[in-house]
Amino acid sequence: MSGRSLCLALLAACAATIGAASAPSPATYSEQDFGKVPKFDAHFHANRYDRGALATARRDRFELLSINVDYPDFPPLPEQATIAERMRADDRTHFQFTTAFSMDGFGTSGWSERTIRTIDAAVARGAVAVKVWKNIGMVARDPAGRRVFLDDPRFDLVMRHLEERHIPLIAHQGEPKNCWLPLDQMTTDNDREYFMEHPEYYMYLHPNEPSYEQLMAARDRFVARHPRLAFDGAHMASLEWSVDELARFLDRYPNAVVDLAARMSNLQVQSNADLAKVRAFFIKYQDRILYGTDLTDSPPDPHARAQNPPATDDFPGQEDRVWRADWRYLATPLGQRVDAIGAEAKGLALPRPVIDKIYWTNAHRFFRLTPPAGL
Repeated sequence: MSGRSLCLALLAACAATIGAASAPSPATYSEQDFGKVPKFDAHFHANRYDRGALATARRDRFELLSINVDYPDFPPLPEQATIAERMRADDRTHFQFTTAFSMDGFGTSGWSERTIRTIDAAVARGAVAVKVWKNIGMVARDPAGRRVFLDDPRFDLVMRHLEERHIPLIAHQGEPKNCWLPLDQMTTDNDREYFMEHPEYYMYLHPNEPSYEQLMAARDRFVARHPRLAFDGAHMASLEWSVDELARFLDRYPNAVVDLAARMSNLQVQSNADLAKVRAFFIKYQDRILYGTDLTDSPPDPHARAQNPPATDDFPGQEDRVWRADWRYLATPLGQRVDAIGAEAKGLALPRPVIDKIYWTNAHRFFRLTPPAGL
């Protein structure tokens, strides 16, 4: 081969190598695959009847799990239930919902039996799980004025019923660890904005209230006492600040899964520090993680307090933007500006089988759902 021919051959080989490096890997998804892959948002809040939200879900190939929750900023529980049942009647393929119970009367005679009847009636109408909220541990008190924690034995009758009927429990316990830090020490702006708008839940301002460690310990004792209960630790089980701590939690409690709702920015802080470690966590625990957003579809209200993610007048547009940004981070190697951390965050580029589990398979298995026809 002449020197010129050898040079041309080397240049061609280099061009092929560069082209291969820039092309999407067949082992991972691209941004263009977003609309092709079935997905499940396992932490969503439908606080109004909104056909637009369902239309966006269908277009983006999302199923939704709307979580009813006893939260003062949301409509009353009966109204949430009515909205969820109406949305499900419109689209049983793309919409599921959970139920919740009130803490009113906790510790009084007959509370457990009434609560069980409430749960069973909701399940008969289509609810696929039960949600408990952070008011248990941070707000609720019994008739004697004592703070109620999730490991209180007075919950046992209800939890035993869930175990026997194979009804999963979604538990929002505690808050992000940022909640116990001064504003200037918080790691994400979305946490900073939420707690500025919700000082009653900002524990740094309430040093006499239970500590983060106390709340996590009560939650862990509860999970240990109910090993047959399908347990979903909402919001990364409030261990969003450390994938190492979350790994230890998952190792200790094989009946537990976690969702990612409203904690993506906390993950991005960690992956910016050590992308390989965060990526390895997702791959190791790929069967225990559910994709979720905490997207909240409420009637527009200029006086409403900040939510996480923030509310918007264009909810279908927000759905699409949040879902696509999360897909870019989890499924592709591409970077993006993340305002909540004031920095660029590179994508994890998780393997296709891992994405399929986190975005769809795990939720269907955990909530015992029958996959829609054709998916």
